[in-house]
Parts: sequence; structure tokens; C-alpha cells
Amino acid sequence: MEHNVPLITTIAAALGLALVLGLVAVRLKLPALVGYLVAGVIIGPSTPGFVADVALAGQLAEIGVMLLMFGVGLHFSLEDLVAVRRIALPGAIAQIAVATALGATVATLWGWSLGAGLVFGLALSVASTVVLLRALESRGLLDTLNGRIAVGWLVVEDLVTVLVLVLLPPLSAWLGGGEGSPAATGSLDLLVTFAITLGKVAVFALIMFVAGGRFLPWLLWQVARTGSQELFTLCVIAAAVGIAYAAAAIFGVSFALGAFFAGMVLSKSALSYRAAKESLPLRDAFSVLFFVSVGMLFDPAMVIQEPVRVMVVVAIIMFGKTLAAFLLVLAFRYPLNSALTVSASLAQVGEFSFILAGLGVTLGLLPVEGQNLILAGALISIALNPLLFHLVEPLQAWIRSRSRLARAMERPTDPLAELPFTVDQEKLTGHVLLVGYGRVGRRIGEALTARGVPIVVAEQNRETVERLREQDIPAVSGDAAEHEVLIQAHVARARMLVIAIPDTLRARKMIEVARMLNPDILTVARVHTEEEENILRNDRIGQVFMGEHELALSMTRHILDHVTNDN
Repeated sequence: MEHNVPLITTIAAALGLALVLGLVAVRLKLPALVGYLVAGVIIGPSTPGFVADVALAGQLAEIGVMLLMFGVGLHFSLEDLVAVRRIALPGAIAQIAVATALGATVATLWGWSLGAGLVFGLALSVASTVVLLRALESRGLLDTLNGRIAVGWLVVEDLVTVLVLVLLPPLSAWLGGGEGSPAATGSLDLLVTFAITLGKVAVFALIMFVAGGRFLPWLLWQVARTGSQELFTLCVIAAAVGIAYAAAAIFGVSFALGAFFAGMVLSKSALSYRAAKESLPLRDAFSVLFFVSVGMLFDPAMVIQEPVRVMVVVAIIMFGKTLAAFLLVLAFRYPLNSALTVSASLAQVGEFSFILAGLGVTLGLLPVEGQNLILAGALISIALNPLLFHLVEPLQAWIRSRSRLARAMERPTDPLAELPFTVDQEKLTGHVLLVGYGRVGRRIGEALTARGVPIVVAEQNRETVERLREQDIPAVSGDAAEHEVLIQAHVARARMLVIAIPDTLRARKMIEVARMLNPDILTVARVHTEEEENILRNDRIGQVFMGEHELALSMTRHILDHVTNDN
């Protein structure tokens, strides 16, 4: 019977063992995903005993990636991506170049061909979508500027990888590919292939934002009006998986990228928050299968047979490209916290790395040893990645206390870190200090400005600060959890502090500093979960709101009531 139901057998074995080992990992103060990865190793073909179906596990994991990217699209609008384009686009490309160069150099020293080194380096340069998003979500960072930069960075990496996957086959013969490689083609054919690839992506994006932007939200509303929760959940899942499949089958776009575009289109609907909530259980279950499938591909013998090479690969993933990302974010004059958070987010490799490695082996470019090294590096980096996030705060304090260069790059000579002298002083007394100018913060700011209420914005996104100043709205660039930023925003003379970013830890720091400088200041904060809401209420942190779209309206009404009554 077992041989007749490989799908059920694989799901049962994967989820059951992942549950047991995930629980053990948590009891040992390790991330649960470490247990999921070990579960995959145990039921994989490289260890004795029961062996699950690797191909089926990989397909189930792909569904998890689709649902996860769909959820990100629901929270990450096109405006968010455009807002971080100045750092995400050049930063991701530069980081890919650095990591690829490191991997190719090491591969050359090992005696591999140029083509093998190129594929190897590219595979080490691309971070895992699943790991990054799980890490950001678990820490409440997905909707913050740091989260938007990291996700935007990852989207650029995915786009670059899609182009590489299309262009690698025609280039493989030139790069020394073997039997699986197609015959060499001319430069004109390569340019035509490149143009066709870009054209397909552009056509798909156009169709999604023009036709899909009208049809999908309308369909969601029609299903919601039936009052059936089952149909609503079915509609959300069908949209995510169906569009992802159509994108791959018709336009040659990856499943993950297709699902991401579907989520972006639905994010325009007022039902996007409910859609994200309804898809969460399935998304979590399939993401567990993803980690198990990664573990199934890993050969533990590699660590014993080639320990030095494994350590070199891990060093490139966790230190080489991480350091490059860290320095690039600082070079764009973003806060030290942003540099550390973004670099920690990218300190691992995952699903696209496996796809690149598999294609490289198929084309005869990458030796099987290279694929095993990539899998070993992925397993180790994924397991250690949460530890880097725990080091962000200590490292931030250590670097600031010992590095004048880091402090100098962050703020002192930055013109956006201070309000211009030309700002009318009347606007800096009795104003509302608004921290964060994303989707929620922007709605609140626009409503207050329309009512003639003076505001000062504290925002980490430099492009947003520049745009606000062009609109004659006082704004400063920096992390409002630092007292220097709040002082520059004149918190001592503000009537109210409104925190529109869902970061409980930083919100507590902001309110603590604000009340120290201005004991009479009113405070309003935003949270994502009931647990965060209870934490802030227990600390007597003023008024707390939870949600997103409805939250903006509720926060605005509350603020206007207090501002109007005071007048």
C-alpha cells in the first residue's frame, strides 16, 4: 500500500518527523526550522532507513514558495518597491557581483572551469525567499523599512536569477558545458533570447497590473459577498497557485515571481488583510515541507569528506556577501540598524540556488561536488541565520561605541538627518511627530495635513524624506529609536507622537525617550498581533491600534479627535 500512495507517505513522514524534531529544536533553544532540516536529512536518500519521494517533496515545497511569495505581495505594494529602488536595485546587483566573484575565484583555485565557477558563484549569491520572509515575519520586520529593503533586494535578485536561468543554456557551450549543453549560438541569438525574456516579463507584468488589477479584486469581492469562508479561502489559494502556474507555463516567469505579482495586484483590494490571514495556515504547512525537502537533498558525508571546502562555502555565504551588503547599505547613508538587518537577512541561500545548481549539473557546467557543496552551505547557513538576527542589537551597540567611521557614515554630515533652517518654527511647536511614512503613515499624514494640523515626519527611507521636503513637509531621515532623531524632529515641543511602524521593541524605545524629553506628550502606536498589543498596553504606552487598512482610519480619527479637542 505504501508504494501506491507516495504523496501521502511523503507528506505524513515529512510533517510527522518535522513536528517531533521541530519540538526538540525549540526545547534546545534552537529555531524550529533546524528540526525541519534535520527531518529532511533523516528521510532523504543519503541516510539509511525510510526514504521519501524527493521529487514529490520538491513540488510540495514549490507550492509553499508560491503561497509565501503571494503573502509578501499582499503586503508589499509596487510603491514600496519603487520607494527602495535606489538602494535595492544597485545594492542587489553589486552584492551579486561580489558573491559571484568570490565563488568563481574559489572554484578556480579548486581547478574548476570558468563556467563551473560562474554557476557556483551565482548560486551562492542568491538568498532564500522562504528563509528571509520567515525571519522578517517572526520578528515583525516585514512591514518596516528594513523589511521592505530586504524584500526589494530579494525581488531584484530573483529577477536577475530568472534572466540567468534563461541565458545560461545558450551560453553553456561557450563556458565549457558538457553533453547536456546545447550547441554554441551567435551573439545575435543571445541578444534575441535576452530581448524575448525581458519582453515576456514585461507583458506578464502589464497584463497583471492592467487586467488583473481590475479583475482579481472584483472577483475577491464577489466571493466575499457570498459569506462563505471556504469559498473565500479557495479563491485566494486558487489565485496564488493558478497565476503562478500560468506565469511559468505561458510567460516563462518563475512560480515564485508569478505568485508575488498576484499578491501585489490583490494588495490594492480592501480585503487584502483578510486574504493574507486566510492563506496563512496553508503557507506555514507548505513552508515546513520546503525545509524538509532541502534537508532531503543534503549528503551528510560531504561535511566529513570535504570539511575545508564546506567551511569556505559557508564563509562566502555568511560573511563575504553579508559584509558586501552591510557596506553597501551604509554607503547609501542608511542607519546602522538597517545595514545590519538587511545583511543578516541575506546571509543564507535557498531555493533559487538549488535550481541554478541543478541546471548547471544538467548542462555539464557544474560538477556534482559543486551541487553538494551548495546544499551543505544552504543547510548550515539556514540553520545559523537566526543567530545573526540575535546579534544585530549587540553588534549595533558595539560598532557604534568603537567605530567613528560607522558613526560618521550614518548621520553627522547627512543633510537629511537635520531639519532645514528654513522650516517655519510655528510648524515645530504643538505638532504631531509621525514616525514612519509607509502605507499607514502616509494616510495619517495626508489626513492631518488636509485638516491643517502641522506634522513632522521621521522616516528611514531617504527618498521618502526628500519627496516630503519637496512638498514642504518637515521630515528627517534616521531611526527614530535613536534619541538624536527624535530631538531633530522636535519631540520636546510635539503635542503627540504617532508610531506608524509595527515594531514593538523600537516603539517602546521611542516612547521612553519621548516621555523623558516631553512628559506631557500623547502617544499612539501600531502593532500587528494581540500579543504585541498586550505588551504595549501593560507598559501603559498610550493608545494602541492593530491591523492595517482599517487601522489607518482608526488611528487618524483618534488623532484628529485629540488634536481638535485640544484646539
